[in-house]
Amino acid sequence: MMETIKLVNNFLWGIPLPILLFGTHIYFTIHLKGVQKHIPKAIKLSVTPDKNAEGDLSGFASMTALLAATIGTGNIVGISTAVALGGPGAIFWCWLTGILGMATTYAECYLGVLYRRKTSDGTFLGGPMYALEYGLNKKWLAVIFCILTLIASYGVGCSTQARAVTETAETLWNLPKYASGMIIAVLVGLVIIGGVKSIGKICSKLVPAMGIFYIIACMIILAVNLKYILPAISLIFQSAFLPTELPAAVAGGFIGSTIRSAARYGIARGLFTNEAGIGTAAISSAGAQTSHPSRQALISMSATFWDTVVICAVTGLVIVTNILKNPASIKGYSFSEFTTAAFSTIPMGNILLGLSLIAFATATLIGWSYFGEKAVEYLFGKSGISTYRICYIVMIFVGSIMSMELVWEMTDLVNAFMAIPNLLCLFLLRKQIRPYQK
Repeated sequence: MMETIKLVNNFLWGIPLPILLFGTHIYFTIHLKGVQKHIPKAIKLSVTPDKNAEGDLSGFASMTALLAATIGTGNIVGISTAVALGGPGAIFWCWLTGILGMATTYAECYLGVLYRRKTSDGTFLGGPMYALEYGLNKKWLAVIFCILTLIASYGVGCSTQARAVTETAETLWNLPKYASGMIIAVLVGLVIIGGVKSIGKICSKLVPAMGIFYIIACMIILAVNLKYILPAISLIFQSAFLPTELPAAVAGGFIGSTIRSAARYGIARGLFTNEAGIGTAAISSAGAQTSHPSRQALISMSATFWDTVVICAVTGLVIVTNILKNPASIKGYSFSEFTTAAFSTIPMGNILLGLSLIAFATATLIGWSYFGEKAVEYLFGKSGISTYRICYIVMIFVGSIMSMELVWEMTDLVNAFMAIPNLLCLFLLRKQIRPYQK
């Protein structure tokens, strides 16, 4: 079964899905008249309350809940493997995926707000499942999307992140996995049991703090590697478009450095980390306090900007400057640990990175619990939420001690199948999606 899943994933994520998703990003960039140019406005709106607007969360809290779910171990581990397997040029393609992906995030969040529904208790529900049911009259497809979202919440949103926390805690403090797994299960459980308001409150504080902390840590490394920044940027752009002959000492750090491998791994990792096109962003946006779909769509678009255009790019630059400065520093590290190798070159670097990993993974645990909860509410009503929360908390502990290979492969497969109904919905309802107007 494992080999079959791997074979399917290698096919789907090798060429079809990256082309489909990247093509969607380009299409909506054109359709929405380059909505990315409004990113300064999006950032401003994210911290500006929309007075007298209905919703469960402020625009900022909704955006940070989305950012909590997307900023995870992929921003650190995923970028490391992209550089190792695709060479320095993978950073450019990952970055470009974030730039163009903002348009797709805008599109799916626009529909998320446009087709959201207000429940009897005053809360709001929305996302691709509601656009599929009320916009396309495809309830059966909406049910499939929700089932996939529920499965993904236990996979990428729960098990993989819990395991990242326990492995980091074991490395830094020799804390047994079952002990740290129990601690993180209790802490996250206290947050998600409080419901949407509690999730929004924690995310609005945790996400900015952890993002700033991680970026400052990266800036320290870049300051140490200052004279290698411009050569690294030049190498990234050059190897993204041209066959690049790397110096022998440096080339050993990269398995692949062809244009094809750079584009493949850069695009795939960028799509994986920002989730643009998967549809989860629309679930978060639907609960926002907003007076118009375009307003919240613009705010949610900024989450993709912070996740991929900023954090992933900074991580990639840290890795490449470190390899240029000291190629031998990555010896003994796996493809997923090139970021660790870079942080180990500064005092307390491993602790800084470890704390960042724990914070990122914890935020993802909280953010994805919200996505799964809304999928359960669509399928079973509010009566199913309590059971889901209990299962999610238990799964945090189980995921923290179980083998991750099957979970990662299943997660990749589920994410691929989630994208299909969401992208279909976006294209069929594209005329309903309006560009942002001042």
